[in-house]
Order: sequence, then C-alpha cells, then structure tokens
Amino acid sequence: MATAVAPTAYKNYIGGEWVSPASGKGIENRNPANTDELVGIFPASTEEDVNLAVEAAKNAFDSWRLTPAPKRAEILYRAAEILVQRKEDIARDMTREMGKVLAETRGDVQEAIDMTYLMAGEGRRLFGQTTPSELPNKFAMSVRSPIGVCGLITPWNFPIAIPSWKMMPALVCGNTVVIKPAQDTPLSTYYLVQVLEEAGLPAGVANIVSGTGTLAGSPLVNHPDVKLISFTGSTDTGRIINEACAPAFKHVHLEMGGKNIIIVMDGANIDLAVDGAIWGGFGTSGQRCTAASRVAVHKKVYGEFTEKFVARAKKLRVGNGLDADTDMGPVVNEAQLQTVMKYVEIGKQEGAKLAAGGHRLDTGKYAKGWFFEPTVFIDCNPTMRICQEEIFGPVVSVMPIGSLDEAIEVANGVKYGLSSSIYTRNINDAFRAQRDLDTGIVYVNAPTIGAETHLPFGGTKQTGNGHRESGLAAIDFYSEWKTVYMDYSDRLQRAQIDNSE
Repeated sequence: MATAVAPTAYKNYIGGEWVSPASGKGIENRNPANTDELVGIFPASTEEDVNLAVEAAKNAFDSWRLTPAPKRAEILYRAAEILVQRKEDIARDMTREMGKVLAETRGDVQEAIDMTYLMAGEGRRLFGQTTPSELPNKFAMSVRSPIGVCGLITPWNFPIAIPSWKMMPALVCGNTVVIKPAQDTPLSTYYLVQVLEEAGLPAGVANIVSGTGTLAGSPLVNHPDVKLISFTGSTDTGRIINEACAPAFKHVHLEMGGKNIIIVMDGANIDLAVDGAIWGGFGTSGQRCTAASRVAVHKKVYGEFTEKFVARAKKLRVGNGLDADTDMGPVVNEAQLQTVMKYVEIGKQEGAKLAAGGHRLDTGKYAKGWFFEPTVFIDCNPTMRICQEEIFGPVVSVMPIGSLDEAIEVANGVKYGLSSSIYTRNINDAFRAQRDLDTGIVYVNAPTIGAETHLPFGGTKQTGNGHRESGLAAIDFYSEWKTVYMDYSDRLQRAQIDNSE
C-alpha cells in the first residue's frame, strides 16, 4: 500500500463494487499540516447512494446471519492479519489526513488490530445461558440473534479505531453494515473496508458511503430498513439522531462529548502526574473525547505542579506529525481551530490566567496548516466556561482544590461523564474516587486516555445513552437476546400457574 501518491478519486463501496456517487461530486481531503497536499477526493454521497448501500446490506443479511459465527470470525481474523502487515502504511496515511503524530496513528491502527482479533475470538464465544426450568421435562436457554442492517457514523479523531469498534462486533454477531466515515478522515476507514474485502467478506455485508452528515448521514439515520444506529460525535448531533430514531424504536448507541478531569492529590507522585496531564491534555492536540482538559490540584502541591506542568507544555514541539521530532500535530481543520481560538478568548475574559500558549501558529513551517500552541490556563474557577464546555483542542484548565471531597464535587460538576483520573498514593482516596466519580471510566495514577479494547468504553450523563463500545458490552448492543423454552413433557405446562403449589 503506497503512500504519498498522486491524489486519487475514491468511490463508495456498495454491494461488493466500488461505485461513483450519484452526484458525481467529490469532497477534498487535505493534510491539516499542509493544506497544499491533497490526500484524496472522496464521494459527496447523497440519499440515492445511501439507499443503494442499505439495499445491498439488506440483501446480504439473510445469508450472512446464517453463516456460522466461527466462519464469520475467521474472516475477521484474516483481516486482523492483513492490518498487522499494513500497519505502518495506514498509520502514515492517517497522519497525512488527520494530523496527529505518527506514534499516535500507529496506536490507532493497533487498536483496530486489537479489536478485530478480539471480535474474531468472540465468534466462538457468543455465549447465551442454559438454565434449569422450574417445570419438569422442560429445557430453557437463551441465544443471541443479529439485528439486521446497522448504520455506523464515525468521527475524524480516530479514523480506523472507532470504525473497528463498531464494525467488528456488528459483523461477528451476523449483522450487515453501512458505514459513513467522517468527511475529514475517510481514507483510513476505506482502508479498513478494503482489508475486509480482501479477507473474504461477502459482497454487501459491509458498505461504505462517504459524505457529509446532512446529505449522507441523515438519510442513513432515517432509512426504514436500518435497524440500528451507532454514532460517535458531538452531544448536539447525538440528540438529533436519538430523536430521529425514536419514532421507529431503532436501537441507538451514542458516544458523545466529554469534559474529563485529572485530580492530583497532595500525596501524589507529582512528576508522574505532570507526565499524565501533558499526555492527557495535549495528545491528539486535545482532540479526544477522553482528553484531560481539566486538572484539579490540591493546594498543598498546586505551586509545584503548575510550575512543572506549564514548563513542560511550553517545551512541546508542534509540527507535522510525520516529523520524528514533533510532539503535537495540528488540529483537524479551520473550523476546529477557530473554536479553540474562541475559547481561549473566553478564558481570558472570564479571568483565568493564561500561563502558556494561547496563540495560533501561522508563520514559517506553520503557514499552511492549522496549528495552535499548547495552552494552559491556571487559577481557574470550576464554573468558568473553559472548565465546563468541551473545547476539543490543546487547551487545559488547572484548578486548585482543598480536599478529595471538593475534587470529586468539581469533577462531577459538568454535564459529561466519560473519563476521570486521580493521582494519589493513598489507597483509601483511590477507592473513594473510583466509587464516587460519576464517569464511565476511572483511572488511578494514569491519565484519562488509554482504554483497552476488551473492556467497556463509554460514559454517563450527556456523554452517552447507556450503551458501551468494546468488549462484551459491544456484543450486547449488536445482538438481540432470544429466550428459548423447549417442553418435552408432552402435556400442557403453564409455568407459574402449574408451579404455584
């Protein structure tokens, strides 16, 4: 798989064929570190394309659901093997289209590899229950059944990992899928679909339709033959999707915003906490739903922590993610950059002290990209907008706290509940924090990022709607429980009525 080639006009993948969009139009995919570089031109799909993809998925469903799960899993296993071979090439192209540094895009691909292997293993472990009946000569069990056509809408910040989170459990459960990748980063998802095709996935089982949320995403959400929607993105868009799916009672999974916190207690390893806050706040230029955009530090160590944290933030090297000496790449596009700049001004107006960064980088090697300095506000009040609202950029707000109780109150005082972290050497504080922090993920002595594929991923409050990605939780979402009673008594048995004595 070559990289740095002439720009290619990509097509949709529908029913096992690569086909041009009905509109005949394309969307440019440009390198956020150098907008002169055109990575590719991707379909500007419309409802007509979505309808064809859903029809293909619907037609393929019966044969795929009847394919034994271990056989479905063998295809996934072969796909994982191909991903291993192509990890470096895919990672380099992902940096070109998304901007994050090469070490991170390698991790993104590795996550897809891990998820694909994991779900391949589940093909022989789609467990139900067998249980004694309360009546004689009767057998009771539960089995999993696929749901049907799944519509998957994925974000730009993890262009192959998150598509794998959705596609692999859906496929191993016997569903067919139509995926709409983010318009900023479709190439990585195209690679994933190509790999599945090469691994032997039958035509129509996985389809990709590229385009905008309005013209391609909405028709997918509203299509009557799509039985399930899984969406990762903003809370505002998630709410719209949830409302659109409600009349048809579609299965809906929403993975949305976060305003995550790192708590640093007075007995913590401060240097380790600084390492975690730097990685949590500025990894992927802060463009993670799990990014640590808030840090609450005990007053006893506040001065030491902020001095070290600010110094480290100022030393981070910003640049093209393909350069070996780059610590942080650009943000994904001009709109995201403008959002970051807006929130920096809000922070200043609110009275937070700007201790590092705060400026767009747009001269010299930065002139043709969407770069922003790693930015730190200190002496923040938890009620400030920069401490309450998701920025999705390299901006971290540091707040002083006087106790664990106060820290937990601050942590829980936002509308999101995805990830939280505490740095402490006090085991009692660690256990209290993991119990009382109202987030779907809690880390102790580690930053708010670093989820593993075999455990549930997701959050509380306005971060999600109760479902989870990854691990067995994903299998639960992409399958229906079917309970089976087999009565071999050769007479009518009426459960609780005949069992009441």
